Amino acid sequence: MADTETFAFQAEINQLLSLIINTFYSNKEIFLRELISNSSDALDKIRFESLTDKSKLESQPELFIHIVPDKTNNTLSIIDSGVGMTKSDLVNNLGTIARSGTKEFMEALAAGADVSMIGQFGVGFYSAYLVAEKVIVVSKHNDDEQYIWESQAGGSFTITRDSGESIGRGDKVEKVIVSDRVVDSPCCLVTGEYGWTANMERIMKAQALRDSSMAGYMSSKKTMEINPENSIMEELRKRADADKNDKSVKDLVLLLFETALLTSGFSLDEPNTFGNRIHRMLKLGLSIDEDSADAEADTDMPPLEDVDAEGSKMEEVD
Repeated sequence: MADTETFAFQAEINQLLSLIINTFYSNKEIFLRELISNSSDALDKIRFESLTDKSKLESQPELFIHIVPDKTNNTLSIIDSGVGMTKSDLVNNLGTIARSGTKEFMEALAAGADVSMIGQFGVGFYSAYLVAEKVIVVSKHNDDEQYIWESQAGGSFTITRDSGESIGRGDKVEKVIVSDRVVDSPCCLVTGEYGWTANMERIMKAQALRDSSMAGYMSSKKTMEINPENSIMEELRKRADADKNDKSVKDLVLLLFETALLTSGFSLDEPNTFGNRIHRMLKLGLSIDEDSADAEADTDMPPLEDVDAEGSKMEEVD
């Protein structure tokens, strides 16, 4: 990750956070309504932009909101494929410029209004602090790099450029299907009939004048075809069924994807990440305990879903 920048909350927002955190309310669950509403707004914005520029949706055509609870780590993730925020948006919208509604909402609370009205004043995001000790926002806008906004309230927040793999607006493959033509390999990557080949993708990525906003249309739309009869895929399915949060399974699935990238002629966006994953697998094979600093799980792995009752032998991942 790049260097972290620290910003102070604007005075009125800091007062609002203090009020939210230090006051007890009976209907704290309204935070979920507000965050889902924000995600819905983000979807509406990217849909509106796509009406005049269809390329806005190329990085992720599907519009979705996913809610992912993690009881083990006591976290709740709300993931959407909306418009995203630039670094400037994160700074301005989540901390340093007080919207007119901030003061109005605090005045309404002082007059006896209920906290559930927070969304009507345009500051519903901060309702997350009714239940959370820390809030993290990972965002990627088509016109900027990927950034991480993080705060425990306390008067300040940090913004860090995320140098890990892009969340895009969805990323690694367009779809995963069960293949009837893969015989020996566990999986392979293919592009559509009219899509860019691996060689064309490499050529486009090497263009001198490219920038982050070009990433969406400089990458080919890939389909991952899997061979459910392969012993590797069968064992991964069994382990995923036993424990969907198994870190080693996630590492192995991502390793399969990256290996398929290489064997199919594509290039790796993050060779160092691939190398680190290989090293972790080597340590696992050699029964070497990982240091706590090396044990951080990948955050770019989509949640595993239950196998379809109809019975495809492997899962489909968006």
